[in-house]
Amino acid sequence: MLDRTVKIAPSILSADFADFGREIQAIEAQGADWVHVDVMDGHFVPNLTFGPPAVKAFRPHVKTVMDVHLMISPVDAYIDAYAEAGADILTAHLEAGPHSHRTLQAIRGAGMKAGLALNPGTPAEAVEHLLDLTDLICVMTVNPGFGGQKFIDMTDKIRKLSAMIGDRPVHIEIDGGVDPSTAPLVVEAGADVLVAGSAVFRGGSVDKAEVYGENIAAIRSAATGASAAA
Repeated sequence: MLDRTVKIAPSILSADFADFGREIQAIEAQGADWVHVDVMDGHFVPNLTFGPPAVKAFRPHVKTVMDVHLMISPVDAYIDAYAEAGADILTAHLEAGPHSHRTLQAIRGAGMKAGLALNPGTPAEAVEHLLDLTDLICVMTVNPGFGGQKFIDMTDKIRKLSAMIGDRPVHIEIDGGVDPSTAPLVVEAGADVLVAGSAVFRGGSVDKAEVYGENIAAIRSAATGASAAA
């Protein structure tokens, strides 16, 4: 059975870029369930972040789950490199290429769990015939490319996905604008993995890591209240 307890996955895009190792250790010590790594290529999205060597450098510091989100196009040529870098979950965008079925097969074939991300304008129905090849569906609640954006309400899409997934062992992850006010909305609709960047890192640092813990706890408390009520 898939563990559907709410998981908090801080996005290190909001961490101190000069101190990633200690930042990762700090968020895990303060209660992070997964570590979310946003890979952007300056082509599929208007920003440029981490290549495989950076992800490989993060890997020794991650003791939980390294959740790598590829906002790049094309994807297939880079799957093996991110597998070698140590990704546990590799998520590609449905919109990034014409052959998502092949991409998901290749991710699983490389020994990783396979995720599929949907931009806000892409309907839930677009993944219906791909669910048996996925371990995670990532619902974007902002347009991908930058941290700190305003949450776009995708609760109807999440409910549709939850109904389509049924008893399949597939996580529903939410990425964008997650904080204590939005977390209950998405969890009540069926999400179980919450990516949070600025809402986790705001006000803290590796030397004030307890702030990360307080921020993670606030998101979890708001989300699990919704989960208990659902």
